[in-house]
Parts: sequence; C-alpha cells; structure tokens
Amino acid sequence: MNQYILLIIGILFLSLGSILGYYARQSIAKKQAGTLEAKLQKKVLKAKQDAETILSDAQQKARQVLSETQKEIDGRRYEVVKTERLLLKRENIVDQKLSSFERNQKELEAKVERLRAVKESLEKLRQEAIANLEKVAKLSKEEAKKELISNLEKEYQQEILEKLRKLERDGWEKYEQKAKEILTSAIQKMALNQAQEITTTSLNLPSEEIKGRIIGKEGRNIRTLERLTGVEVIIDEAPEAVVISAFDPVRRQIAKMALEKLVQDGRIQPARIEEQVQKAEAEISKQINEAGEQAVYDTGVIGLNPRIVQLLGRLKFRTSYGQNALLHSIEVAHLAAALAAEIGANVSICKKAGLLHDVGKSVDHQIEGSHVDIGIKILEKFGVEKEVADAMKSHHEEYPYSTIESMIVQVADQISGARPGARKDTLENYLKRLGDLEKIALNFPGVEKAWALQAGREIRIFVKPEEIDDLGARSLAKAIAQQIQEELRYPGEIKVNVIRELRVIEHAR
Repeated sequence: MNQYILLIIGILFLSLGSILGYYARQSIAKKQAGTLEAKLQKKVLKAKQDAETILSDAQQKARQVLSETQKEIDGRRYEVVKTERLLLKRENIVDQKLSSFERNQKELEAKVERLRAVKESLEKLRQEAIANLEKVAKLSKEEAKKELISNLEKEYQQEILEKLRKLERDGWEKYEQKAKEILTSAIQKMALNQAQEITTTSLNLPSEEIKGRIIGKEGRNIRTLERLTGVEVIIDEAPEAVVISAFDPVRRQIAKMALEKLVQDGRIQPARIEEQVQKAEAEISKQINEAGEQAVYDTGVIGLNPRIVQLLGRLKFRTSYGQNALLHSIEVAHLAAALAAEIGANVSICKKAGLLHDVGKSVDHQIEGSHVDIGIKILEKFGVEKEVADAMKSHHEEYPYSTIESMIVQVADQISGARPGARKDTLENYLKRLGDLEKIALNFPGVEKAWALQAGREIRIFVKPEEIDDLGARSLAKAIAQQIQEELRYPGEIKVNVIRELRVIEHAR
C-alpha cells in the first residue's frame, strides 16, 4: 500500500517537475529571444547608419564631380568663345586684305589697258612713219636695211678686216704674258693612239656539263664561291660560259681566277673552292703590289707610301669607259711631265699629280664621295705634298685652278681620256655625231661642202667664194661654232675651219 502511495507521489513530483521545467525552459527561451531581437535591432540600426553615411559621402563626391565637370565645361566654353572671336577677327582681316587686293587688281588692270592703248597708238604711229618713209624712199624696210648693210660692208670691208687683224695682233701681244696658259690650251688638240685594255668578267668553259659541277649538289658549290668572294655567278646567260658580276673589280678578278683554277683541276667542292679562293686572293694581292710598283718605276715617281702604291696597283682592275685606269694614270703622268717641261712648270709635281689623280677610284665603291675628294683625303692621310694634292684636285674642274700645274694635269687628263680611240663608244653614236656636225654646217647658206675630220674634233667647211666674202667667212665660222655649242654634246673642243678659195682659170689660145 505504501509502495503505491510512494509511486503516486513520485509520479506527481515527476509531473510537477516536468511542468516546472517546461515553464522554466519557456522563460529562458523568451529571455534568449529578447536578447537576439535586440542584437538584430542594433545591427539593423547600425546598417542604416552605415548606409546613410555611404549615401552622404556618395552625394558629396557626386556634387564635387559635378562641380569640377561644370568648371571644365565653363573653361572649354570660354576657350571656344575665345577661338571664335580670334577666327572672326582674322576673317575680317582677310576680308579687308582681299578687298584691298581686288581694288589693286582692278587698278592694275586699268593701267594695263591704258598702257596697251598707248602702245597700240605708238605702234600705229610708227607704222605710219615707216610707210611714209618707204613711200618717199621707194624701198621697204627690209630692202633698205639690206642695202645699207651691203653698202657699209663694201665701203668699209678693208677697214673692218684691218681692224680684225689689229685686234688679233693686240690680243696675241697681251697673251704673250700668259704663254703657259695658251700653250696648255693649245695642246688639247694633241691625240695619241693606244690599244684599250678591259677587264672581262666572263669565263669560257670546256663544256656545258661543267656548269652542273660548278653549281654542285643543291647549289652548295656556287653558294660557297659567292659567299667567299662576294660576287654573283650567273650560269645560264651564255652557252659554255659563266658570267661573274660584282661591283668591286678586285673581288670579281679573285672569283674569276679561282674559278679558272677549279675548272682546270676538275675537283669542285666547298673545301677546294675555299683553298683556291685563298690562293687567288694572295695572287691578286701580289699582282696589285707588282702593278703599283711597276707604275711607280715606269713614271719615275719616288718617295710614295707603300699603301698608296698598293692603292695605285688596284687601278689595274678598274676601267672607265673601257679605258684601263692604271694605264690612263701612267699616261697622264707622262703627258703632264712632257707639258710641264715644254712650258717651264714643275715637272716632278706634274708627274706625281698625274699618276695619283685617279687614286680615289681604287676605293670609291667603298667610301662615299667623288673619287677626287677621296683622292685628296688619301694624299693628305699618307703625307703627300700639298702641291701635288693642289695639282690633282682640279682635273675635273670641281675645284678652281690654284697653280699652273693643276691646269697641266687637267689638260693631260683630257688628252688621255678624250682623244679618239681612248674610250669605248658605239659606232652608231660616233657616226651620228659626225653626221650632226656636217648637217649643222650644210644648213647655212653659201656652204658648198662640209667634212668632219679627226673623229669629230674638226669640221672643214668649203664655202662658195662668189656668195661668201672674207668678212662673211669669219661671221659664218662664229655662227656655226655657236650652233654646235648649243645643239651638240661632245668631249673637248671642236675646231671650225671655214675655207674660202677663189680659183680663176683662163686659157691662152
């Protein structure tokens, strides 16, 4: 019984405890919920405050940006207005100048019209005066002019010829003080014969199959040769021949010599090519030194720097219009020395300047500038006398003549280069030049025959003696020479020789 009572009491206490625990948990939950809601409210309030702060800052920055933008717009608007005012001002100035120009143009046109009217009036009066004179004289203007000139020539012909002769005599007397210059100019008519020597760049082959061996497998042989020598080898231009092309004549000669040895040997492959090129370079260098020393020996020029002698030897492989540059230099040295000896100038300076006048051509393909300027620098670098440099630098008239020796070297260079046969020229150009000379002379009235002689250096003109007198022959020679100068291009000078010959034949019966 007691156990049941205790059980019931336990159940009651358990129930009461459960109820109290429930209410306690509810109370605790309500407290916790109130605390969480408060925290959430605080966070919401803080978020609102932060948002208001951010919005305030954004509005402030926006107002600042708008203010700066407005200032920039106002500044640009001011610049635009300023530019518009400036353009308007300039437009007004241009309009004013244009109006002034139009007024001046109208005034000028009016003056031109007045002058034209005055000119027409004067021309009309002149024509009337001429007509009245012709009516009185019963001769036209041209007829009166011809008759007057004819009468004057007939009346004063002897006096005019005497005056001309006197002027010639006086001129020769004055020029006796400059006999050296006269002789130098006169010697330009001299001409010498010499065979040309040209450096060929082609190599004949024994057969066409050699070309394939020169090219080699995949072109390695020809590429090796071109790389080592700096030339271009052209294979298929001519049958049983190859053409070696290069701006540098020394490199071209090295390639030609090496290729000749390879063809003779028959073994053509890169190693042999390199070996033969080295041998050819040594051989060409030796030939250059020997050529320079031989040129110095032949001309008797001593005391030259070995480097200049070597540069002089390089001219052996250089041509100008088919004329070998080294032989040309030697010839100029001999000619200059001979001229200097004839007129009493310095023979040594003339000979040395003549030999070295084209030394710049040995390296003009490597150094920028004309061969004259390069030659002057070479002479200065190796300590050649200033007198020699002064004598050689005027041979193409790039510099003024400073001494009589400079004139002699220039004349000697012209003699060597411009004489007949010295340099290559096509037959067509040569014949055309002769034909043009004769055609110009035959177009003049009174000319009976005209012959071009001395390879176009002289033209002899035979005139009809009954139509051209002595005074007319002088005038004709001057007129023909003037027309040749205006219409033709030629080296040196051309002598115009007018011949008037009167033959009277009678028969005694």
